[in-house]
Amino acid sequence: MRVIWLGVVGVLLGAETGMVFFPGGEFRRGRTYEDPETKVDWYPNPLRDDLPVRTVYVDPFYLDEHEVTIGEYAAFVKASRHRSPPVWTDGRPPAGKEKFPVADVSWEDAGAYCEWRGKRLPTEAEWERACRGLTENEKYPWGDRAPKPADARFDDLRGPVAVCSLPRTRMGLCDIVGNMWEWTSDWYEREYYTAAPERNPPGPAKGMYRVLRGGSWFDKPDFLTCSHRSWARAGERSPNIGFRCAKGFGRR
Repeated sequence: MRVIWLGVVGVLLGAETGMVFFPGGEFRRGRTYEDPETKVDWYPNPLRDDLPVRTVYVDPFYLDEHEVTIGEYAAFVKASRHRSPPVWTDGRPPAGKEKFPVADVSWEDAGAYCEWRGKRLPTEAEWERACRGLTENEKYPWGDRAPKPADARFDDLRGPVAVCSLPRTRMGLCDIVGNMWEWTSDWYEREYYTAAPERNPPGPAKGMYRVLRGGSWFDKPDFLTCSHRSWARAGERSPNIGFRCAKGFGRR
């Protein structure tokens, strides 16, 4: 395990309210742990999409400390007259759920909200950098230990919990795994890691799906790792897909 001590300085110097600062630097992206099932010939190829492990560099950036909440999204809908999630009755957010993560938002909806806030969706590489935090080669944000209910909201049919109800990561992020899948800016491509640039990989130029990260309240522990990749069509709206925004250091 290699500790990136500069990350501590980055947190102390972060100046964006409600966001966590991540310093620029290299990290090993991809699945660094053994998964015996991927060695079986019949195992679905898409589940080998977090290989090969490669060292990439990302510029410094900020990431929202928690997933965008229903209350925050409602303010955006009211101010911009953007369409509301289809599950909101008559366009009104559910009462008493202001601190819960917003769901049923498409990739376009998420991007529009981030733009309204002067931010953007994180790249897939930024998301993984943030999930890993100060360390490398660990399976989950807290280490290699299997998830417990006290770590994250997962495998629970009752749905998500209010943001920051569970312990933060070592970098100060809430619910970076579990609770909600999170949209990233990248198109999805199964073999992208093989040919991706080593500096600020932006994702493929085109594709059919957008990358999701982090797992959700509905998912099993295997989906909560820092390296696991999922995907959905940009127009999909789902009760277990949400998002958080990013911002470049000194720019959007």
